[in-house]
Amino acid sequence: MVRHALAAVLAALLAQVTFGAVFEQLANAKVWAPSPRMAPAPNATAEALARAAPTSQPPPVLDPAHAVMPSLALAPSVEPSVVPATNAPILALGRPGACPSDMVLVEGEYCTDVLQTCARWLDDPSLPFARCAEYQQPSRCIGQRVKQRFCIDRYEYTPPGEQLPLNYASFVKANTVCDGLGKRVCTEGEWNFACEGEDMRPYPYGFTRSDKCNQDRSDLYEPNPHRQILADRRERADGRPECVSPFGVFNMAGNMDEPVLREGSAHIEPNRNALKGGWWMPSRNRCRPATTAHDDYYQDIQVGVRCCSRPNEPS
Repeated sequence: MVRHALAAVLAALLAQVTFGAVFEQLANAKVWAPSPRMAPAPNATAEALARAAPTSQPPPVLDPAHAVMPSLALAPSVEPSVVPATNAPILALGRPGACPSDMVLVEGEYCTDVLQTCARWLDDPSLPFARCAEYQQPSRCIGQRVKQRFCIDRYEYTPPGEQLPLNYASFVKANTVCDGLGKRVCTEGEWNFACEGEDMRPYPYGFTRSDKCNQDRSDLYEPNPHRQILADRRERADGRPECVSPFGVFNMAGNMDEPVLREGSAHIEPNRNALKGGWWMPSRNRCRPATTAHDDYYQDIQVGVRCCSRPNEPS
């Protein structure tokens, strides 16, 4: 009995010494790592941008802190969109040089969910595209405030040598155009914030609907006795100097529908997009509404392109 008891004690001491040394070596070597389940998940914008990558290539590795696609930084240099000069004032926000000359810096706190109450309607409010003449002030943030900082095109993309913004685009084409310019498609949240500002304006220019933008036109069709053909009523990207957002972004209501990337893992190919802003027809033409009935390949006469990018970080 005594012999067995001594053997058990010696075995326990040996195990303690052996495994204690192993634990000490592992601690010194710093090989312990948290479980993957403990790693911070990328934010919704980063996740959405990952899904915007061309499907023919593997998804890029994202920087969750800034939610950018590193591949865009290596995009070939392309001549920027050419937009005629305008006399409209440009709001110079943020550090000079934070964005390219054809873009503006958007920075502040974005509200993820907004309550906007119409005080006076132009149409039957039960209609899907009912227009509101005037909204109660102020808008209420019923979601979360999220810090945003990014660059966005001042105007809708106009190809070099052209007078009118690009049309017959699609989400897929917009992705290609923006990538070729060293930029990317905007997320829906970014686009909303650039349009409405921190005051959460229903319209980029304020709370009361006006004719400042290319919208509410009744001459939608070409004169054709045989079939309806949608008329091209695009205007120059700088043609409405009063159609401007608090950040100095033009034509975010009317003129062109603009494809954006919808955040969230529920939106997968081929339905990752939303069309924002509305075009020249009598429609909502506000900052928050979006058309989501089309797939990523849908293109038509009224669909254009606007891009976003990561700003230069302060040195």
